Formats: sequence, structure tokens, C-alpha cells
Amino acid sequence: MDQFWLTDEQFAKIAPHLPTDTRGKARVDDRRVISGIVHVLKSGGRWADAPREVYGPKKTLYNRFVRWAAKGVWVGLFETLSHAGGPPAQVLIDSSAVKAHRCASGGKGGSRTKPSAARGADARRRSTRSPTASAARSLSC
Repeated sequence: MDQFWLTDEQFAKIAPHLPTDTRGKARVDDRRVISGIVHVLKSGGRWADAPREVYGPKKTLYNRFVRWAAKGVWVGLFETLSHAGGPPAQVLIDSSAVKAHRCASGGKGGSRTKPSAARGADARRRSTRSPTASAARSLSC
């Protein structure tokens, strides 16, 4: 199983920026939870797919991610890291996908090779009728 854990050095850089105002029950270790959140986001999986024995309960991972997002913790953390020479303050990722029919790879007329423009300029135009074709038709038909 591929697991992700923040190193001591990485966690030391972000620990001062994490919220410390807790009430009630003792929280699950921040390093463990952040490692689980990063694991889920990197893998693109569901929160339920994060191994409980490694990162803790899935509900804890999700709740901490959502609550810290609402408080602006993630934005502040990324801004701090970007000023420290880490990743840039804003990164744009486009996840759009365009569906195409399986026959659409070749454009109009399929995937056969097309003549170059130079060779095509000398050839007879396909879109105009031949003057002899209309003369050859019989009026009785």
C-alpha cells in the first residue's frame, strides 16, 4: 500500500499555521490527519479509501479538511509556503475533458491521407459540375 507521510521538516514548516483552538475531545494528531488528507487528494480517491489504521477515521479527515477550508487555513498555509519558495500562490489546473466519437479522429472523411494544398490546386474542383455531364443527360429521363 502506498502511504504518504509528511517528514519532520515539512510538518515543522506548517505546524505554526495550524489552528490550536480546540474544545472537547482530544484531537487526532494533526500530522497524521494532514498526511491522510494529502493522500486522498493525491490519489484522487474517496475519503473512505484512506486506510483507517494509517491516517485515522475517514470522517475526521473529511471534517478537518472542510472546517479548515471554511476557516481559510489552507489558503493561509499555501500563501505562506509560496512566499517561502514553495509552490506558487495560485496554480490553475484544468480538469475538463472533451468526449469525441471513436470515428472522430480523422475529421471529415475519416482518417485517410489528404493531398497537400499544392497538389490539390492543380486538380479539378469537386464542388462544381462538369459542363459535359449536364449535356450528356437526355431530356426524356
